[in-house]
Amino acid sequence: MTEKLRNVAIIAHVDHGKTTLVDVLLKQSGQFRDNQQVAECIMDSNDLERERGITILAKVTSVVWKDTRINIVDTPGHADFGGEVERILSMVDGVVILCDAAEGPLPQTKFVSGKALKMGLKPIVVINKVDRPDARPDEVHEEVFDLFAALEATDEQLDFPLLYASGRQGWASTTLDGERKDMAPLFDLICSYVPAPRAEADKPFAMLGTLIENNPYLGRLVTGRIMSGTVKVNQAVKALDLENNQVENFRITKILAFRGIDRQPLDEASAGDIVSVAGMTEATVSDTICDPAVMEALPAQPIDPPTISMSFSVNNGPFAGREGTKVTSRMIRERLFREAESNVAMKVKDGQTADTFEVFGRGELQMSVLIETMRREGFELLIGRPRVLYKTDEETGARLEPMEEVVIDVDQDYSGQVVQKMALRKGEMISMLPSGAGKVKMTFIAPTRGLIGYHGEFLTDTRGTGIINRLFHGYAPFKGAVDGRRTGVMLAMATGEATEYDLYNLEERGIIMVLPGTKVYEGMIVGEHNRDNDIPVNILKGKKLTNVRASGTDESTKLTPPRLLTLEEAITYINDDELVEVTPTSLRLRKAILDPNARKKAEKVAEVG
Repeated sequence: MTEKLRNVAIIAHVDHGKTTLVDVLLKQSGQFRDNQQVAECIMDSNDLERERGITILAKVTSVVWKDTRINIVDTPGHADFGGEVERILSMVDGVVILCDAAEGPLPQTKFVSGKALKMGLKPIVVINKVDRPDARPDEVHEEVFDLFAALEATDEQLDFPLLYASGRQGWASTTLDGERKDMAPLFDLICSYVPAPRAEADKPFAMLGTLIENNPYLGRLVTGRIMSGTVKVNQAVKALDLENNQVENFRITKILAFRGIDRQPLDEASAGDIVSVAGMTEATVSDTICDPAVMEALPAQPIDPPTISMSFSVNNGPFAGREGTKVTSRMIRERLFREAESNVAMKVKDGQTADTFEVFGRGELQMSVLIETMRREGFELLIGRPRVLYKTDEETGARLEPMEEVVIDVDQDYSGQVVQKMALRKGEMISMLPSGAGKVKMTFIAPTRGLIGYHGEFLTDTRGTGIINRLFHGYAPFKGAVDGRRTGVMLAMATGEATEYDLYNLEERGIIMVLPGTKVYEGMIVGEHNRDNDIPVNILKGKKLTNVRASGTDESTKLTPPRLLTLEEAITYINDDELVEVTPTSLRLRKAILDPNARKKAEKVAEVG
């Protein structure tokens, strides 16, 4: 059975065409009827994935090519979701590394490829989008080889097979000027180059849990690869954790196998296949589900620790409970702990007060996806500014902070400004190379806390033309103080509706951040001040009307479009004494202490302290 089975993962940086390639593989392997209506990016089934155009959750599909079944794992393309990637690689025997023919290998490619090569997986390199006008496939081939060498690949891994492809046009070829017909060369290469799964059919059943989800009908579902033996429905099994402690005993109530984009129930599954099993109540990711006779847990990949934390708390603002349906601390606590159960890269613990919770994760994008998911479920929350997690060096006792590798691609005209801003944020330049078409590629090592809130500033500095990619690098000695936001904010003085007339008059003071007619309350941020201090403003009074109607008296007010922040921009924009109020329909920025007198007292206490 295992000779006719292949397990591969597809690795690529964000937007290099990974999910589009999987679409083509599914269609060309005959998984759909000719007249079947299928959406684009079939594997991005989550609403947020479709809207943002990124893969957030790893998913498994399978195709049949000739007489071989190929299980394909679509991996997330962003380092914040690396917790998914690390576990998935234990399910496969080979990886397809996809590189954009113009951009080459970027940080996420490096991040996942490094883990895959370290595990001894055999790589197939596909240079995608060779039909782009700025494609440079030969240079990208050399860059991939250099990357593998830097990642200490073995001689066998460095002798990787190479294909040129266009996922959008649906073809792959072994040479640049070869036949551009279909994906058959890639299918054939996977079948011939990737080894069949190593499986011990004569040993007792054992499977390592790598993905977890909650199904409304089947309960908890754990997905993983069967390492040995066979499993049947209603079979008695147990779960062991990494320390070989028994988690629970249970019976398998359902076995689901991936067939195309659907999951089909099986009566029995054997070693080498990737399946989902149901019946457990406590077993989770990294646990070994096995026969009662098995005494030792399977080795699991260690997961990189969280690098940032954020506080989630109950909305206590004047508009609390008006827009959401889930507003109590009990509901928020249950939802966060349920998330931590299925997302092992995230940890949750109770905060200093009964209605505050600390959430630990890998980056702002991962956090914002969780917040956006919760607001769509009807939650109202207050979110604090992201804080980095420090460590202490065991030998010297020095404070260590998380560092990131930052790869920036910008037009040459903006490079000086970017270098200056990165220096202010304690970034250290590693390399600066021309990348063609008047652009330069710069690599920095910078502290995570210095990069919080930089993305919006970077886009402004480069007029929206720059590309910035970040990747967790490791811990290094504390780099000293980093300046935060250099401007103050304008705060509403009272509760009511913002008027166009007052907003127009405030434009000379700074940047407006609310629309006319927006309901505001005391202590809510309505704009960014030109100077470094916070000022209270009245935006409710409107224009006083008179009975005089003369030429030039009624000048029409033309308001500059306000700066409306997205969720990611909002959580990185705020200072430590500010919060983001998130509801299903609104995003509001506010001071943590709304009353101005109480806020001044707290500031004095902080200064004395």
